[in-house]
Amino acid sequence: MRRKRDRHTITEFDVFRADIRPCIGCNHCGMGGPCVQKDDYENKMKGSIRETDMIVFVMPVYYHNWPAQLKAVIDRFYSFTTELTYMHKKTVLLTAAWDDTDTVFSVVKAYYERICEYMEFYDCGAVYGDGCGTPSMTRGTKHPQAPYELGKSI
Repeated sequence: MRRKRDRHTITEFDVFRADIRPCIGCNHCGMGGPCVQKDDYENKMKGSIRETDMIVFVMPVYYHNWPAQLKAVIDRFYSFTTELTYMHKKTVLLTAAWDDTDTVFSVVKAYYERICEYMEFYDCGAVYGDGCGTPSMTRGTKHPQAPYELGKSI
């Protein structure tokens, strides 16, 4: 979905409902060509990623990790890794978990930081919403305001 918002154009992809297949490691793309899979990633998302200034990853935490659907998108970056790396995209991570333990985001955070480093993305910040399992739980935390404040700071 593409929409105008204030001074920005936002393109939104619901990777949980999209047809995005995992990378099959065939190396047909050679890290810089078309992917053999003709799904929503190759036909819609890849072009939008090229055009955008910022990628915002928004996700729930599943068993202390990234959801498979979003991980599949990142794995498919392989088909244009070199090009994407030279673009130095800005990124933000917005994530929430039911759990509120100290370690709930350790794997999520480590992976995000590593992807930013490897892809030469510029990390503009993250919101780690612990204890946000339901809307009523979330309202009782400091987290509802945090994405707004992060957005204003960018």
